[in-house]
Amino acid sequence: MKAILCTEYGLPDKLSLQEIPDPAVADNEVLIEVAACGVNFPDLLLIQHMYQFQPPLPFSPGGEVAGTVIATGKAATSFKIGDRVLAITGWGGFAEKVSVPHHQVLLLPSEIDSITAAASAYQYGTSYYALKNLAHLQPGETLLVLGAGSGVGLAAVELGKMMGATVIAAASTEAKLAACKEKGAQHTILTNAPLKTSQLAAAIPGGKVAVVFDPVGGQLAGAAMRLLQWKGRYLVVGFAAGEIPNMPLNLPLLKGFSVHGVFWGSFLQQEPAAHLENMQQLFDWLKNGELQPLIHDKYALEDAPLALQDLQKRSVIGKAIIDLSQTPRPREKVTSGEASSLHPSDKKNITALSSIQDIQALLGKQLGPGEWFTVTAPMIRTFAELTGDDQWIHVDAERAAKELPGGKTIAHGFFTLSLITRMLYQLIDISSVGKMFNYGSNKVRYITPVQAGSRIRLTATLSHTEPGKQGGTLLFIQCSMEVENAEKPACVAELVSLIFA
Repeated sequence: MKAILCTEYGLPDKLSLQEIPDPAVADNEVLIEVAACGVNFPDLLLIQHMYQFQPPLPFSPGGEVAGTVIATGKAATSFKIGDRVLAITGWGGFAEKVSVPHHQVLLLPSEIDSITAAASAYQYGTSYYALKNLAHLQPGETLLVLGAGSGVGLAAVELGKMMGATVIAAASTEAKLAACKEKGAQHTILTNAPLKTSQLAAAIPGGKVAVVFDPVGGQLAGAAMRLLQWKGRYLVVGFAAGEIPNMPLNLPLLKGFSVHGVFWGSFLQQEPAAHLENMQQLFDWLKNGELQPLIHDKYALEDAPLALQDLQKRSVIGKAIIDLSQTPRPREKVTSGEASSLHPSDKKNITALSSIQDIQALLGKQLGPGEWFTVTAPMIRTFAELTGDDQWIHVDAERAAKELPGGKTIAHGFFTLSLITRMLYQLIDISSVGKMFNYGSNKVRYITPVQAGSRIRLTATLSHTEPGKQGGTLLFIQCSMEVENAEKPACVAELVSLIFA
C-alpha cells in the first residue's frame, strides 16, 4: 500500500510517499481501507517530535480516519467486513490502509459521508467534551473562543451557539472571522496584533466571560484569563501559537475560576461510556444537518505534506482533509521557496560534491537560497533548557509580549548559528563524499533577532579552500541567514569544514 512516511523528524517537507507492506491485524484490531483522513495540529507536532506521545520512526501521521473495514481480528466481534467506520488512530491515517484497536472504532451512520466523518471526530469531539463535560456551559453564558478560525475553534463556536451561549470569536484574519459569523458567533475580535486585556474587554459585552476556550496559548492567554468572571472556566485545549503561557496563580485565587486541561484522547480512554454518549449525540446532529463542518480543502494522499504546510502557515480555515479519491496536484503549484513535499529527496536544486574538481568549480559561486525553516518557541525553549541560558527574552512569552518589539520571545544567537549546518545540507549533497567534518565557524555576527515563529533560510558561498589534515581539504564557506521580511540577515558567519573527496 501507499503511505506518507515520517522517516526523520522535521517539517512537512521531510515527509515522503512510499510503498510499504499492508499493516498486520492483531486479534483486537480491525483493518480499515481509508477513504478520508482529517489533518490536525497534533500531526505537525508528531513529525517534529514535539507531541506528548510519540511513535517510533518511521510512521505515518493522521489521527482520525473514515473508511471501510476489510479485515477483523478474532476479538473484534463488533465489526464485520464492509462496515463503514470512523476510527481514532492517533497516527497512521495518511495511508491507504490502517489497523486500529476495535475500541477506537465507531460504526458510521449511513447518512454521514466519509469526508464529513473525517472532519468531525477531533474537532467536534474535543470541543463538545470541553464545553459539555468540563465547562458545563449553560444557556445564556458568554463563551470566548480563541483561535476560532481553526477546525477545533470553529467547532467550539458552532457548538457554543447550539448550547445557547453568547459566542465571541477571536481570530487572526477577517476571513476567519467571517467564517465564525457564519457558524453563529455574535461578536468577533481581530487578533492580528498583540492585544491588552482592556482592548479585549472593550470588544466583549459586559467586559466579562464565563468560559474561555483556548487552543492557541501564547500572549493572548494572559489577557483572556483576566476577563473571566467569578467562577469562570478556562479550557486549555492546545498551544498552536508555540508558546505555553505562564499562568499567574493569583488569578484563579482572586477570581475563583477553574482551569481545565482538555485532552480528548485521554477522555475517550478513561471514560469510554461518556465518550460514546458524546459521539452518538454528535452523529445525530451531523445526520440532521445541525452540525456542518467547514471543509477548507481536500488533498490527495500524495499532497498530505502540502496540507500540513497550509496548516503550519495558518492559512487553513476550518478543516483540511486527505481524500484518497482526489487526484494529486501538479508539482509546479508547490509554493516557491518550499521543497516539493512529494519528492523531498529530489536534489535538482542541490549541488552535488563528489570530487576535488566539483569543489573547485564551486569557488565564488552562490549556493541557495535554501528552503524556509520556521524557528518555533518550543525549539527556543528546549535550547534554553539544554544550555542553561534561560533569560526571560528566550522563555517568558508573557513578558516578551509586553516588553519586546514584536511581542515574541527571541532565539539565542548560538541556536541560530547552530542551524547553519542543517541548512547548508539543503544546498550541497555530500552523499558521495567519503567524509565531511564541520570544524567550526569564524567571524560570526548576529544582526537581526530571530523571533519565535520567524522563518529563516540560508545563502552560502565557497570563498576559498586550503589543504587540510590527512589529505583532506578545508572549505571556507561564507554563510548568510536571511529572516523573512527583514532588511538585514539574522547572522553571517564563515563556516569551516574538512572534506575528504
